[in-house]
Amino acid sequence: MVKKGKEFEKRMLGPSEVEERYPISKGTLANWRSAKRGPKYYKVGRKALYDVNDLEDFFLHNPVETIDSLKGEDRE
Repeated sequence: MVKKGKEFEKRMLGPSEVEERYPISKGTLANWRSAKRGPKYYKVGRKALYDVNDLEDFFLHNPVETIDSLKGEDRE
């Protein structure tokens, strides 16, 4: 049986771990935090932590729409 603390640790990532796992830099994350943009994060002391579910939700709900992805609309 996994303890709650271990589940939490596996699910939460610091900026360096986010950078290792996803194609996004620590600098971009810091800029987003400063501008109150980007994925939701949590502050624990001075450390920012990101929930893996929140990161994936943010990425999936913020697509870049391209000309080819716009269906039914007039194209130039």
